[in-house]
Order: sequence, then structure tokens, then C-alpha cells
Amino acid sequence: MDIRGLPTVLREAGVADGYYWIEGVHEPAPTPPDFVYLRRTEDGEAWETGTYERGTHHPLARHTDEGEACAQLLRLLL
Repeated sequence: MDIRGLPTVLREAGVADGYYWIEGVHEPAPTPPDFVYLRRTEDGEAWETGTYERGTHHPLARHTDEGEACAQLLRLLL
């Protein structure tokens, strides 16, 4: 699984669009106040999953593999 296909998997699983944010692929507008996210790290060498609450990103895990990051986000939401 990759970040482009992940939103389809999440929709089919019944996850509401506002519950998650995937950098460059699924960025709901207006931005929800709280959500689970998947984004590239600042150095661009890895993927980060975490939660966003009250204007702050809270990283939970760092992944060197895009598929692993997608699987983690899926686990966090199901």
C-alpha cells in the first residue's frame, strides 16, 4: 500500500475524511482541529505518523518505508 491508495482503503473501511490527514494526498479543508496524520519528516528521509491536537503535531512513529507508515496509519484509525 502507498499513500495514494490509502484514502480509498480508509473510505472503504468507513473512516470519516476529517479523522486523518495525509501530506499531499488527503488534506481536508478546513483543517479539522484534531486528526491522525502521515507526513514526510523534515529531512525528507522518512515518514512520520502521529496525532495533531490543538495546533500541535505529536509524532508517534518514524518509518523508513512508505508501506509501513501507511499500515501504521491504518492501524491507528481502525
